Amino acid sequence: MGSTGPPVADGAGPGRGAARPSGLLDELGVASVVLDADGRIVLWSPQAEELFGYPAAEALGRYAARLMVHEQHLDLVVKLFNDVLSTGRGWAGAFPVRRKDGSTRLVEFRNMRLLDDRGDVYALGLAADHSTVRRLERDVALSSRIVAQSPIGLAVLDGGLRYVSVNPALERIDGVPADQHLGRTVREVAPGMDADALEDAARRVLETGRSVVDRSTIGRTAADPDEDQAWSVSLYRLEDTLGTVLGVAMSVVDVTEQYRAGVEAEAARRRLALIADASTRIGTTLDLELTARELAEVAVPELADVAAVDLLAAVVEGRPSTVGPAEPAVIRALAVRAEGSPEALRAADPPGQVARYGPDRLVTQCVRTGRPVLLPQVKDEDLPRIARSPEAAVLLSRAGVHSYLAVPLIARGEVLGALDLKRTGNPMPFGEDDLLLARELAARAAVQIDNARWYQNARNTALTLQRSLLPSHPPVTGGLEVASRYQPAGATVEVGGDWFDVIPLEDGKTALVVGDVMGSGINAAATMGRLRTATNTLAALDLDPARLLEHLDRITAGLDHSIATCLYAVHDPRLRQCRIANAGHLPPVRVRAGNGPELLDLPTGAPLGVGGVAFSTTVFDLDPGDQLVLYTDGLVETRRHSLDERLDTLMSLLNGPARPLEEICDLLLRTLHHPDNHDDVALLIARARTGT
Repeated sequence: MGSTGPPVADGAGPGRGAARPSGLLDELGVASVVLDADGRIVLWSPQAEELFGYPAAEALGRYAARLMVHEQHLDLVVKLFNDVLSTGRGWAGAFPVRRKDGSTRLVEFRNMRLLDDRGDVYALGLAADHSTVRRLERDVALSSRIVAQSPIGLAVLDGGLRYVSVNPALERIDGVPADQHLGRTVREVAPGMDADALEDAARRVLETGRSVVDRSTIGRTAADPDEDQAWSVSLYRLEDTLGTVLGVAMSVVDVTEQYRAGVEAEAARRRLALIADASTRIGTTLDLELTARELAEVAVPELADVAAVDLLAAVVEGRPSTVGPAEPAVIRALAVRAEGSPEALRAADPPGQVARYGPDRLVTQCVRTGRPVLLPQVKDEDLPRIARSPEAAVLLSRAGVHSYLAVPLIARGEVLGALDLKRTGNPMPFGEDDLLLARELAARAAVQIDNARWYQNARNTALTLQRSLLPSHPPVTGGLEVASRYQPAGATVEVGGDWFDVIPLEDGKTALVVGDVMGSGINAAATMGRLRTATNTLAALDLDPARLLEHLDRITAGLDHSIATCLYAVHDPRLRQCRIANAGHLPPVRVRAGNGPELLDLPTGAPLGVGGVAFSTTVFDLDPGDQLVLYTDGLVETRRHSLDERLDTLMSLLNGPARPLEEICDLLLRTLHHPDNHDDVALLIARARTGT
């Protein structure tokens, strides 16, 4: 189907129809006059009628000089006419002509000799109004000057989208001389300039006539093949005065500086956003591994494609972290994250693993000097200094690691480790701006990591103390089969003062104790140890449970205002009874053989350390096969559920079929105690044995 748009003047050849007039000659109004050898007018064009005012009927056959020339110019005109006919040399110039109305008009002439097929001589005169010619000359000269001197690249594409005109500015932009543009397409001249999109846009402009203004494009040209440039391109359809489409005019403005400024501004905005994001995402807990993962997750993919957070092993263990010039760096990997780079992920040290990096490795250099290491362009010979092993270097090469950056993690003047960054998918190398951002992230994260590692060391110390103070009892003691568990709170919570104890007494009796010192940390663990020691001493006196709690109450009151809850029970297998006293603790559960579990109804009593409150002893039967479940509040208390709801859940779990006590302990902890719980748990289950 043919185009419905205006005709396009693109150098159409035979078979495509005659081209329409361009309008330029019409604008000039060129008149044609032919004189015979005697100077008589033999041809007179319509334009001559308009220019000179004489209709053809009045002009044909008359002597031209007498018709149009003033008497004072007659001799000169005759001489010029004879010169043209005799010498064959044309004459051009401006000459005043007399019009029919008597006025005089300055006319631009081009005169030349003609010969017909019989050898007769004629004179052809082409004439146009002098002022019109001068105006068009000025317009053309001005346009040529503007095009030639414009700092904007200008070009005209024909109907086939091939260059037909190019100004010097576009030559400089493309890095291609003008003559090498002509007859070629944009794709052929500048293939790196998003040529497909530009040609598609030019084609739509040619077809629809709708201009495209300030279309942004980014690419490279022969003028600067190694760096991206940015241009603003405008396209509009070029038509003559009669509406004939001549092609597409294109203007190209170099906006690289504005583009780079925009890129830098956007990069700065993203850096600020990343730092703000890091402030909220890093250090949400005092868990060392989680804090390291948060740093790696912030860095990928905004800053790097692969990020690893490594600490010196000595730092993790709380020892000095200096690395000598010839010493390797012993590093513990805490976190690693990769975006779309499985090979690089496999090349990294797995979290938790300890690795030795030789003195020549870049990460060793980073932690030894406390200074960043930046390799904008990673070469093959650099990979062995980055990777943990030759096999890992091969994986990094496969992953396409092309840029590397390591920044030290420094807190309170101590080098803790390094943030190790690599780029694979991101084509841009690390630069100074990336280095500044990485250092800012590392500085913020290092403080959080340092807080987490000191907290973890303190927590480990408290937990070690706590576990050392808890008893190690045989599974069977006196007339009871016993199982117990101690479960510390979540990793980000300090160790509490929960404890349990199983104390053999005379005559086959057994004391069962659970307690909870209010507070956390080493102080709570130490207080717990002192109360446990006191309980063991008092239990040896075979005191009534209530009397024993009274003594503990006085002891607790003297321990720096400490407060604790405690449940103390004494099982007598001969009487098949338990005598129990309570100091502000949750009631135990009795599970009777053949019956459902029940919460024992005990006077609650006041916590130890309050002072001045009496305790009472309650006696319950405990027949062979019956179970007594003692626990601290960390097993059943949560922030999202009521205590009654949680106690009901505990009772339902104990209402199942008979199981080994160890299995029951595991079931209760697995179901009721979440790893992120903010309280630790002490659990003690005793079952009365048969045959005692």
